[in-house]
Amino acid sequence: MPAFRQVGEKQLPQEIIFMAWSPKRDLIALANKVGEVLLHRLANFQRVWSLPPNENTGKEVTSLAWRPDGKILAFGLADTKKVILCDVEKPESLHSFSVDTPVTYMHWMEVTEESSVLTSFYNAEDESNLLLPKLPALPKNYSTTAKIFSEEKSDEIMKLLGDVRLNALVLGGNSEFIEIYAYGMYKIATVTGVSGSCLGLCLSSDLKSLSVITETGDSTSIMSEISYFQLDTSLLSTYLPEVTRMARKFTHISTLLQYIRLSLTCMCEAWEEILMQMDSRLTKFVQEKNTATSVQDEFMQLLLWGKASLELQSLLMNQLTVKGLKKLGQSIESSYSSIQKLVISHLQSGSEALLYHLSELKGMASWKQKYEPLGLDATGIEDAITSVGSFILKANELLQVIDSSMKNFKAFFRWLYVAMLRMSEDHVLPELNKMTQKDISFVADFLTEHFNEAPELYNRKGKYFNVERVGQYLKDEDDDLVSPPNIEGNQWYDFLQNSTHLKESPLLFPYYPEKSLHFVKRQMEGIIDRCLQKPANVIGKSVNQAVCIPLYKATRSEDSTPRLFQLPFLWNDKSSNLHYVLFTMSDSSASRIYILRRHTDISRSVSNGLLAVEFGNFLNTANESFENSPYSCLDAHFYDDETITVVLKENEEQEGKERILAQFPLSLVYTKEDAPEKEFSGTTTKRLDEQSDLIPTHTVFLESQWRILENMKAQYVAVNGFRKVSCVLSSNLRHVRVFEMDVEDDGEAEEEDDDDEEESSSHHVPEM
Repeated sequence: MPAFRQVGEKQLPQEIIFMAWSPKRDLIALANKVGEVLLHRLANFQRVWSLPPNENTGKEVTSLAWRPDGKILAFGLADTKKVILCDVEKPESLHSFSVDTPVTYMHWMEVTEESSVLTSFYNAEDESNLLLPKLPALPKNYSTTAKIFSEEKSDEIMKLLGDVRLNALVLGGNSEFIEIYAYGMYKIATVTGVSGSCLGLCLSSDLKSLSVITETGDSTSIMSEISYFQLDTSLLSTYLPEVTRMARKFTHISTLLQYIRLSLTCMCEAWEEILMQMDSRLTKFVQEKNTATSVQDEFMQLLLWGKASLELQSLLMNQLTVKGLKKLGQSIESSYSSIQKLVISHLQSGSEALLYHLSELKGMASWKQKYEPLGLDATGIEDAITSVGSFILKANELLQVIDSSMKNFKAFFRWLYVAMLRMSEDHVLPELNKMTQKDISFVADFLTEHFNEAPELYNRKGKYFNVERVGQYLKDEDDDLVSPPNIEGNQWYDFLQNSTHLKESPLLFPYYPEKSLHFVKRQMEGIIDRCLQKPANVIGKSVNQAVCIPLYKATRSEDSTPRLFQLPFLWNDKSSNLHYVLFTMSDSSASRIYILRRHTDISRSVSNGLLAVEFGNFLNTANESFENSPYSCLDAHFYDDETITVVLKENEEQEGKERILAQFPLSLVYTKEDAPEKEFSGTTTKRLDEQSDLIPTHTVFLESQWRILENMKAQYVAVNGFRKVSCVLSSNLRHVRVFEMDVEDDGEAEEEDDDDEEESSSHHVPEM
């Protein structure tokens, strides 16, 4: 029986450019050339869901990575320079953020270090859950509301945070771009000083070291240089408990900003275009009428004498109509009520939670011994708290405007409805006919304030009127409000303006009467972002280069299609915190695979740091004696901490000679008997391909852990030792085969199947 059992095979309609196994489930994520992200199940390579390319998110996928718990998939997009976090259960974006340059590689790691401080923090209940009320779910009847805050998934905010244990998404791109995002959401480090485009990176699970592989060379040159960098990230490791607490707070704040943003989006959707009808009809009336009387006077005459000019009668009866007035009144009441509820229940509760977390962050920043080395700045956090206060003030102002507008419109429409019924000589109900002097003066005040012609407005909004005052607060514009609130005669405002010291007091939040809610929200986001950006810069500057090893020169690929699964490949051994680099060199020793081993603790030296591996003739197809290895390695990945999986091809490739999928243990290469004279004795100042003869070589003879891949021109492989699976992709990028790797006999295979079924039933992913 051949090694490795084939469990699925498929010809795919589009070329696959990335593939990554879920770390916890029998699921593999694929990205194809047209920008579609797909999720397939191991069993018969069955599709679970697909996420088509989208104008808003992007169409050019450049990288894929799973969160270590397998619940969230991240992918980077080149055309929009965005990173999307997607739910494994459904093809939905849970969170997204923009980056300065397209991401060429991403790696999502989880911290495995343990300490008494961390353990007590992990076990402690988050106080915010005890002290803050639960955020109300956003109404699902608004199209743009993200699903994470909808009624069915009101707890999905916690899905983004995942476990309390710190995990970090590391991104690499072109032009010295490397960033680390805590929990995949908020940036905690911006690393500089690594030249070239990132081909691979790996942050060690103890946070001591970041390994990076880069490609350098100008666009005009045919050749590029591949180099390995090891960066010292010991600041993150030294302050791990503090980094975890800070990152947790940052992520809470980032999620709350998203909640506020979506609440505001819902408010914008609740505001209807129909509310603009009154302004546009009155403007048209001004443009068409022949009399010199102002609109305000026309309505005042109707209010006081019960008589309207023929032109006003035409406007009311022919253009507005009794039915239209009734509909407009209902729309305004419904729209304003919805906005009012969203402000009170969502915007205010989200802002209060934001104030709580920022205040806690300020307390952390005051503990300078612990948090000052990480760049947490108390002054910047105070500015952020102040900006949230200004936003809450503006939200309260909107509530007052809605409240007064609803009262005014109700009184105005009630009076106008009766007046129009009289014009049409319809019967007016006695209860509608009663109008006190107070009601008349209320409508008169409304007409005086809102029905003034303002020709200067025409250039800004194409209308002479701004009867409807709520919409201006929801517009995402930098312009001042068309009709700001009237603060004339406000005793508190006058008192503040006349008191120099009180006006500058940090206890009072600044008030922006001329600005919209959107403007103040954007200002708040900018200040919070700047405040939380400082630690990322401070931590980034603490990262320094410990090792640089030029590996080899490579010919630039003419095919611009990015590929995740290409040599060189980086791996972090979590059990012993070693970094491994797998690579091949396109020279006379192309048949070798090279393994570079470095310890994540920079101060420790590792013996046998660099080795070359050749594969002996294990097929026994011919008795030829080979001068070099009979096989070349096309792709290689770490299957687990002790095993490497490779795709091989025979160097003497002839008709009928197939590609081979094989595995070999590291123990065959790094043997205890290795003598010191077998260690690499070259220098790291020269490229390794210039001194390949000095690299010690081990020949590996495989026994049973290999399989011929019949009728398939295999080129790439993706593996997962935890789930004991691999997926082989052909050179045309469309033909895949899936294998279970640890199969000894049929009985064991059947047991594995049963276990898998139990596993999949406990972690249900919907089938499509």
